[in-house]
Formats: sequence, C-alpha cells, structure tokens
Amino acid sequence: MSIIVMIILGGLVGLIASRLMSRDSGVLGSIIIGIVGSFIGSFIARLITGADKSYLAFDWTGLFWSLVGSIILVAILNATTSNRHHTV
Repeated sequence: MSIIVMIILGGLVGLIASRLMSRDSGVLGSIIIGIVGSFIGSFIARLITGADKSYLAFDWTGLFWSLVGSIILVAILNATTSNRHHTV
C-alpha cells in the first residue's frame, strides 16, 4: 500500500475513533492515532484469530481492526491526559 494511502486511511480511522471517543486531536493527531491504532489492532487480531496478515494489504477486516486499535488508543489517551483535550 502506498504511504499516501496509509496516511489518508490512518487519518480517517483516527478521526472516526477520536469522534467516537469525544476527543479533538486535530489532523496530525488523527493520522498518528490511526497509524498507531492499526498496529495495536493488528496485534490484537493476531492474538484473537491467529492469522498473520500483511500490514501492507488492504482489506475490510484490517480497517475494522485498525478502528478497534485506534479506539483503544484514544481510550488510553483520554484516561491518561487532562480534560483540556476532550470535546463536549
């Protein structure tokens, strides 16, 4: 997968996770959350399913696990940072 596509999808997944968890992270923050969340999600998917998929292949289950990992990351960020980052 192209690095540009990875950044766009990471930003989209990070934005969705941030909105679901009521956190305003900005564009760069959403991209970072999405990319780091995809690594967390793929690790969790390997633990649960035992499948070892490529990080560079696009599929819908990969997007799902990226979203799950991003939501977990945002939940951790919300628990460990002050309330000034949260939106109402």
